[in-house]
Amino acid sequence: MTAPRHFLDIDRLDGRTLRGILDLAASIKRSLHPNHRKPLLKGRTLAMIFEKPSTRTRVSFEVGMLQLGGHVVILTDEGTQLGRGETFADTARALSRYVDAIMIRTNDHAKLMELAHNATVPVINGLTDHSHPCQLMADIMTYEEHRGSIAGRTVAWSGDTSNVACSWAHAAVRFGFRLRLASPAELRPGPLLAWAAREGGDVSFTTSPHEAVTGADLVVTDTWFSMGVAEGASREQLLAPYRVDEALMALAKPDALFMHCLPAHRDQEVAAGVIDGPQSVVWDEAENRLHAQKGILAWCIGSQAVERRMSVA
Repeated sequence: MTAPRHFLDIDRLDGRTLRGILDLAASIKRSLHPNHRKPLLKGRTLAMIFEKPSTRTRVSFEVGMLQLGGHVVILTDEGTQLGRGETFADTARALSRYVDAIMIRTNDHAKLMELAHNATVPVINGLTDHSHPCQLMADIMTYEEHRGSIAGRTVAWSGDTSNVACSWAHAAVRFGFRLRLASPAELRPGPLLAWAAREGGDVSFTTSPHEAVTGADLVVTDTWFSMGVAEGASREQLLAPYRVDEALMALAKPDALFMHCLPAHRDQEVAAGVIDGPQSVVWDEAENRLHAQKGILAWCIGSQAVERRMSVA
């Protein structure tokens, strides 16, 4: 039996594989009309483990799996033995006997890795505190639908160096674009910058949002208070200079786009005039979570579910 195709982080896959997944996602999206849908995953089942609340991740994965002809089982701590101390390793071993893939949205990246190490079916990272690779696949897809290839372009990040910022750095290396991270010195992601340098990527850090955004093709930000991060005046004061407002967007190229993975807090990390303005593509970005993840699901599961079942028949 072949090893499962996990989708754990963008840095764990090569650029050719990632491009293939996006091409598959685009092909599936073009076949969106009900008369042209192909049940690529008919009879397959996805288990989804949620340790963090979710809107876009839950709905996009569930609808995506259903549109591909499959089924979904949703699990939470409260409704499973995980909430009573069962290990992720044992959960992975058991679920692998029932389902064709597992998606997890968790706070601890180590839980994702434990699940993947012990599962014999594909495991998908729906979000951890470390990274958010599914979001980045949707973001790349969205940019390229509007502006063509992202290779060689300049992306500016202004705000907290969150899990999404980490995945943007991974994507910059694998898809060949420049990434300028602007954040307070206290939030400098040293190991991430070192990794990008070793991989030959063009990822830089500055404490000046103006420096990062000037001449950029795309401007991105995220909430200042991710789930698990306590809100407070000191953090808001620290990040206030990195708010993406109309003046900051004006430094980017005239046709620059704006993205935010959502949920957004208007007039905190982003001005209402920006997120609701003509350069914003956040709703296309949100929709493409559905399409990009269908590409991921099809790539991860594909014919492997059939192979796995035949090997134990």
